[in-house]
Amino acid sequence: MTVVPYKDKDSSKREQIAEMFDNVSPKYDFLNHLLSAGIDIYWRKRAIKLLKKEKPQTILDIATGTGDFAIEALKLKPKKIVGIDISEGMLAVGREKIKKIGMENVIDLRMGDSANLPLESNSFDAVIASFGVRNFENLLHGLTDMCRVMKPGGTCVILEFSKPKTFPFKQLYNFYFRYILPIVGRMVSKDTAAYTYLPESVQAFPDGNDFLKIYEQAGFKDTKCIPLTFGICSIYIGKK
Repeated sequence: MTVVPYKDKDSSKREQIAEMFDNVSPKYDFLNHLLSAGIDIYWRKRAIKLLKKEKPQTILDIATGTGDFAIEALKLKPKKIVGIDISEGMLAVGREKIKKIGMENVIDLRMGDSANLPLESNSFDAVIASFGVRNFENLLHGLTDMCRVMKPGGTCVILEFSKPKTFPFKQLYNFYFRYILPIVGRMVSKDTAAYTYLPESVQAFPDGNDFLKIYEQAGFKDTKCIPLTFGICSIYIGKK
């Protein structure tokens, strides 16, 4: 069964995700850092460091949101970073952040469907995504399109929530995700569904080896999973 934010609506998952992120965009960055106690910043840094030796000159950031991952990727000194997202609200916040640091000539944020990329095949040295592939309407289709636009020899780095497996962290995490996070998220964002959708989507998402199987089906090879922070989050690496 497809997990969607607004269960009382008949619109597609894609449409609901766009609506949800438009709704929470003004408070999204604040909530991200608050609800993860700032550890999401470390996760992004760790993921980007994995591309350092590759020295990619062109990078595509899938489901870029407010551009945090794209901004972190500036440390790789690329010539161009393109960020794609379906939420204009999130992109507007991201463009303001990029303008403040004077990097509009390097980072280009564009409206677009991450699962049907309006981009040429074999055009990026690296493709990255943080906390976005979980929201794809069709995971295999979206990953396949990510592989399509990446150059042969390129590297894909995906950062995504996963499910801790060990006691007692599994139990503590589940309690926080199911009961604390939705209440805080609802109070701050004023969206009653967004932070209930988050734990539901993580529970439904195929993480670890299950994700790697789909990753490989999409055309990636030499795949690897690196769990972070007791398995709360994982980095998935794939080559083309």
